[in-house]
Amino acid sequence: MVGFTRPRSRPRALVVQLLYGRQALSQGLTASLASQAAGLLPDPGPDRFGSTPDGERYTESGPGLTAEVLAGGTRHQVVTVAPVLAAE
Repeated sequence: MVGFTRPRSRPRALVVQLLYGRQALSQGLTASLASQAAGLLPDPGPDRFGSTPDGERYTESGPGLTAEVLAGGTRHQVVTVAPVLAAE
């Protein structure tokens, strides 16, 4: 995982790095996953922002968090965060 959208206390979606370095924005997080992620996200520090290839602005999370995702193989790839988040 490389980042998240919205405030760290209640992330809306995660930005994940897929195969070959491609970044993708996940679907919206459930309340349970958002709460779990908020408890694990490190403080990114000031001015740590990035943008996905689609132009979605996100806060960089830095190293230390891995998200298990299910990535669909359609033209408009859908990335869903599985209910497993872990600190490295």
